[in-house]
Amino acid sequence: MSITLAELGETKLLERLARFAPPGQFSDDTALLTHDSRALLVNTDVMVEGVHFSDATTAPADVGWRAVVANLSDLAASGSVQVEGITVGLVAPGTTPWWWVEELYQGISEALERFGGTLLGGDCSTGNQRLLSISAFGRLGPLRLHRALARPGDLLMSSGPHGLSRLGLAILQDTPRPSPLSLPPALKEQAIRCHQRPWPRFDALQTLLACKPEQLPWRAGGTDSSDGLLAAVESLCRSSGCGAVLHRDALPRADAWPYEEAWDRWCLNGGEDFELVLSLPPEWAESWTLHQPESRCFGTITTDKGRIIWNDDGALLQPSGFSHYS
Repeated sequence: MSITLAELGETKLLERLARFAPPGQFSDDTALLTHDSRALLVNTDVMVEGVHFSDATTAPADVGWRAVVANLSDLAASGSVQVEGITVGLVAPGTTPWWWVEELYQGISEALERFGGTLLGGDCSTGNQRLLSISAFGRLGPLRLHRALARPGDLLMSSGPHGLSRLGLAILQDTPRPSPLSLPPALKEQAIRCHQRPWPRFDALQTLLACKPEQLPWRAGGTDSSDGLLAAVESLCRSSGCGAVLHRDALPRADAWPYEEAWDRWCLNGGEDFELVLSLPPEWAESWTLHQPESRCFGTITTDKGRIIWNDDGALLQPSGFSHYS
């Protein structure tokens, strides 16, 4: 029988968690980041049981991986070229078995080993619900991606397909899909993988930096699609005081993704795809398309403030992705 956190106690719990960090890292209440001339980007995300994960669909190691990726994706979407590390705040009932926490931190360690950074520290507390709060720290590169930097005439670009995480969740939960189509096994496997083990798109960012036309300034609008593709576009437009026209036929769909209106809504609003959504000058967008596999131009930034419409019929699009308080 596995020992619980209540039986283990806080001191022993911290001693066990210390092995996931560099030696001595947990010996103080603070962590020291070495001096660096590059600006420091900071992000915090919270994952709550029953809202962002459940035992029915997500193993504890995948919870840890996804929690790290949610933060690192925001760093990538802001222009971070190096991850310094993360802090972890863990809340869990005393009845939680130690093996669940151990596997959670295994997933955290796997993500850090893959994408860079170290476990800098954090805190633990008892509570009625499992909750994981992570703060991530990264160094800014030459391009400060920001939602307020979109400009009319820019092209809207995605680093990859959308809707896969939402499909993966539906498959894992065995809940209805937009239509009872028979989907290829490869698409189902890709969707489950994208939901359980998403990737922050540092690779796409590096390609973006490398392919910038020399004569262009370091200016691009950017965010990620954690709350959905359409929500990402809306945030770019809202922060930049612009509008957008989306091209229905050019939506960033996965291979074998059904061409139906209901499936397009999942592509637009599914959420947790963690792709880069960028507003780029046309020449830079064209260069990125040539150099970045799966990148897709799916729209244009306009002067029509606050209006996001389809290109074919002018119909207004209203974001309906994930909302924490709806």
